[in-house]
Amino acid sequence: MVPTAFESMMSETTLPALDHLELDRGIVLIGLMGAGKSSVGRRLAKRLDLPFSDADQEIEKAADCTIEEIFARHGEAAFRAGERRVIGRLLDGPPQVLATGGGAFMDRETRAAISEKGISIWLRADLDVLLERVLRRDNRPLLKQGDPEQILRRLMAERDPVYAQADLTVTSGQGPHEDVVEDIVEALQRHLAGGSTDADLKDGD
Repeated sequence: MVPTAFESMMSETTLPALDHLELDRGIVLIGLMGAGKSSVGRRLAKRLDLPFSDADQEIEKAADCTIEEIFARHGEAAFRAGERRVIGRLLDGPPQVLATGGGAFMDRETRAAISEKGISIWLRADLDVLLERVLRRDNRPLLKQGDPEQILRRLMAERDPVYAQADLTVTSGQGPHEDVVEDIVEALQRHLAGGSTDADLKDGD
């Protein structure tokens, strides 16, 4: 069926062009460890021609030690307090793509700051995807407290309902991270055009 002139016009104007995305706030990626926040975030920042920051790396710079060392020496509460300050500082800066740690959005104050000053995007991934990714590295303090699969199951049960409060949701699967980036771009275009706040998109896995 040939589209009408009105339908053609709407298809052309509903979504803003990528180079005309009017971002007056940062893009904040949230989700569990292994969801791909840092890897996707770097690619997304390049795609949108924005700076990229990794909150965990910024915390380590500020503390002059690794996150694992912060947990060991001072405990999780002290880490979350530092995380809150660092993310607040980054959100006060110019628009950028910010990858946060898995527990950041669980903090009420941090969540409120992200809601006020950023566009939050939950990178949602299945358990098998998360497990395969996190087992590649041995620098996850929370996973050293027991069986990684059981810990991830528990974290998903606890955190997913809170992550669901994000402005947008994009699924991160086994496909290339570039596919996830394109899904995010489309979700942002729809969001900024006044469309649905929950763009639950799958990547090409």
